[in-house]
Amino acid sequence: MSIRNCFVTPPRPRTEGLVQYLSVRPSSHSGSRSGRRVRASKTGPIDLRSDTVTQPSRQMRAAMATAEVGDDVLDGDPTMRELQERIATMLGAQAALWVPSGSMGNLIALTAHLRRGDAFLAPAGAHVLDAELGTAAWIAGGMPRPLQHDAGPGKISASAVLRAAGSPGPYYTLRTSLLCLENTHMAAGGVVTEVDEHAALAAAARRAGLKVHLDGARLWNASVALGLPPAALTVGVDTVQVCLSKGLGAPVGSVVAGSVEFVEEARRLRKMLGGGVRQGGVLAAAGLVALNNIERLAEDHERAARLAAGLADRGWRVTVPATNIVLLTPADLPSMLRQLEQAGVRAGPMGNQVRFVTHGDLTDDDIDTVLTRIGPVDNGISAPRRPA
Repeated sequence: MSIRNCFVTPPRPRTEGLVQYLSVRPSSHSGSRSGRRVRASKTGPIDLRSDTVTQPSRQMRAAMATAEVGDDVLDGDPTMRELQERIATMLGAQAALWVPSGSMGNLIALTAHLRRGDAFLAPAGAHVLDAELGTAAWIAGGMPRPLQHDAGPGKISASAVLRAAGSPGPYYTLRTSLLCLENTHMAAGGVVTEVDEHAALAAAARRAGLKVHLDGARLWNASVALGLPPAALTVGVDTVQVCLSKGLGAPVGSVVAGSVEFVEEARRLRKMLGGGVRQGGVLAAAGLVALNNIERLAEDHERAARLAAGLADRGWRVTVPATNIVLLTPADLPSMLRQLEQAGVRAGPMGNQVRFVTHGDLTDDDIDTVLTRIGPVDNGISAPRRPA
């Protein structure tokens, strides 16, 4: 059975075609390494919308059930404290604070750094610009100034930072005080900022008198892709946020890190934003287990590469992934997403592209099944336009 105008399945008769898929309920079973639930990929939908869709592993659930806890708002939670100290060390920071989400971590950092009416710089498409409901302006009081990618997809140059930062002027001049970086750059397809590139940007910010915040929601992916410790990618920043609930598989939580003084203020801001936790060790315990999954991210990167290569072989126009995100350019995005869903492949939009994200609940068989369900490019409206 073919899917008109989007993709086709092989023409030979099949016992597991789209009709059978639509009539069978998804099932799951246990038995993967790292104790994750693994879906029976031959019948159920395969979810590539995000690396946030993972289910907590058995080890995480056990750790959460037995975590030593206290009241983190009053006098601290021991498991939360252990997680924060461990991540601060990994990031080369003096201190760290658990927060419910990466968006809250970024907002806390921006609120701490910006005075109301200050401008801040960030690469175009950065999460703080496009995916946090305008809180950088609405709550932190900053005026966002996106910088175009003049150094490659998802990347800005040091010279662009210096030009945008400008120089001091009269008292009524717009004041630029912060540079926000993102590594990896999600909207650009998980692009990695390398050490020398990061160092040049941090140095330019310092020269311009700017503070630096790093949105490192997927910094773990950049670290694994480059074969470097995370602290090598935070040199020169004032604050950094890292996520535990994306590729590392925790059910919830991020951590924002910086100086001791910053974390003291961040704790106050977290409470102000409604993010104070009581027996937070239940969640921190999952985060501690999640840190054991960092090296496993290499598997996600390998599967993303396999997926992209398979799609390209079938005629689709795709990016070459640097980490775990594959972007596909169709001619008709809404139609493509609709028909992917009907075929049992869950994906999401990213601008005018389809985004596939590999994660820890996928197997090699899942990737093969996705490629089979998508099939080769058809000649209809959803076929990508090839470069001339």
